[in-house]
Amino acid sequence: MPLRTMWGASRPRVGFGVADAGILLGLAGLVYVGVRAAIGAPNVVPGPAISLQPQWLPYYTLLSVGRIVAAYLISLLFALAYGYGAAHNPTAALVLLPLLDVLQSVPILSFLPVAVLSLTAVLPEGVAVELASILLIVTSQAWNMAFSTYQSFTTVPRDLLEAAENYQFHPWLRFKLVELPFAARPLIWNSMLSWAGAWFFLMAAETFSLGTRDFRLPGLGSYLQTAAQAGNMQAVFQGLAALVLTIVILDQIIWRPAITWAQRFRLEAIGEEETTGSWLYDLLRRSWLVEQFGRHVGRPASEALDRLLTAGYHRPTATLRPSTPPRRWTRIVTGVLLGAGIAYGVVLAAQLLAQVSLQEWLGVLAGVGATLLRVAIALAVGLLWTVPSGVAIGTNPRVASVAQPAAQVTAAIPATAIFPIFVVALVAQPGGLNVAAILLMLLGTQWYILFNVIAGVASIPMDLYYTAEMLRLGPRLRWTRLTLPAIFPYLVTGLITASGGAWNASIVAEYVVVAGTTYAVTGVGALIAESSVAGNYPLLLASTLTLIVTVAAINWLVWRPLYRYAAEAFRME
Repeated sequence: MPLRTMWGASRPRVGFGVADAGILLGLAGLVYVGVRAAIGAPNVVPGPAISLQPQWLPYYTLLSVGRIVAAYLISLLFALAYGYGAAHNPTAALVLLPLLDVLQSVPILSFLPVAVLSLTAVLPEGVAVELASILLIVTSQAWNMAFSTYQSFTTVPRDLLEAAENYQFHPWLRFKLVELPFAARPLIWNSMLSWAGAWFFLMAAETFSLGTRDFRLPGLGSYLQTAAQAGNMQAVFQGLAALVLTIVILDQIIWRPAITWAQRFRLEAIGEEETTGSWLYDLLRRSWLVEQFGRHVGRPASEALDRLLTAGYHRPTATLRPSTPPRRWTRIVTGVLLGAGIAYGVVLAAQLLAQVSLQEWLGVLAGVGATLLRVAIALAVGLLWTVPSGVAIGTNPRVASVAQPAAQVTAAIPATAIFPIFVVALVAQPGGLNVAAILLMLLGTQWYILFNVIAGVASIPMDLYYTAEMLRLGPRLRWTRLTLPAIFPYLVTGLITASGGAWNASIVAEYVVVAGTTYAVTGVGALIAESSVAGNYPLLLASTLTLIVTVAAINWLVWRPLYRYAAEAFRME
């Protein structure tokens, strides 16, 4: 069977060795770092004050990483449940998929008033603001992962599903042994993109204000935001150095081992010529301690969970029918309650929108047009370099071994952290903040296109390359007859996600505060940011709804037809 279990095959170890000593030393180092950070951490500063002293950076970094980890775990559970439900229930998919399109288009700052005001109404302010920050980070992570799991669960090969059916697998075992392993590789890649999105919006998630109230949490994002607003470039570079170091460490201890581990789930009969390696993964595989933990703790716990979830399961047969018809009144009551809730929300929204003047509506429409132009320019510029670069990385293993890890690390560096530098440098130049806004959109969204192009090139079967070689196709014919048709579906997917990311990035690209000076350009992102800071909820709602309608219209009129065309004209069969 090509797909292995999560624990894999067990290989007995001879005993405690060098790998185990390295693991113990690494754990000791992590404990030491955590203890030192805790000892050196100052008391919680009252109010929104954030210190720019470098000794605070380890403490702030741990807080930010902790929030992103908590948000990622929530996003992962949401993505698995949402994708599984949409993939296995066609009726639910009719609602879940359009809802996911809408949620993806809602800017992160538009969730802010709902999250903060709702939580502060029922919880202490400190706890409420912390939870609100985590939920805001979730909104920058969850949607991309949900799309990935849905796509994976709906494209599991038929022969694997038929094998699970023939062996009468419980739904949990089918999910654990077939569906989840098949989804592991794309889910890990999308997890890296989701973490990059979390770093991108970290400053917005840790430093926000509503009206006259300033909610600010200690963390690396608030440190960078405070340094940028104060014009303290030394503190900005110190924060960036801490951020880059954190990203590199996380890449080495989490993502590289995860990518290497996920290679066990590939379906190819012939393995890849060159596979991704990880020194930490190799160390763990050679460890006697890890092997003993898997044998005596991990595997028994997994088997106990399997027994618990599959207890009393009897596979239904085709002759079994429910003895009584389903109760329709439960559906009716549920529909009535749901409709009443929606109607109540519509009434409240209409009351707020009635407070928006005609002049403000015209400003919203003008802002949408200006932001649409910037999004189009950013996508066009991104296409110019990501397509040839992605093809080069995907077709040349030697280039990929260097460029692919560099792209992963670079994608995780939040452009919002260095954006104030661009603003200061470009504000006096022709184009000014308009050029800086387009640049920030590009920095935040181009990676979606690049990684999808790489995935598209990697999916091209080797026999097509051999055929092109035998036919002696020149470079131009290879591009037009092989490469571009093969990557076109992936390219459309990358453009869809990049477009959504660009619209969200407009909030931080069109409105920025540097050294106490506010820089803003005409755009719907600037309107959302300004109305959020001022506590102008009617204008915030009007801007957000207009943005959602615009993005949804573009998806239906542009991206969906392109995706259907790609699926029909360039399908590999």
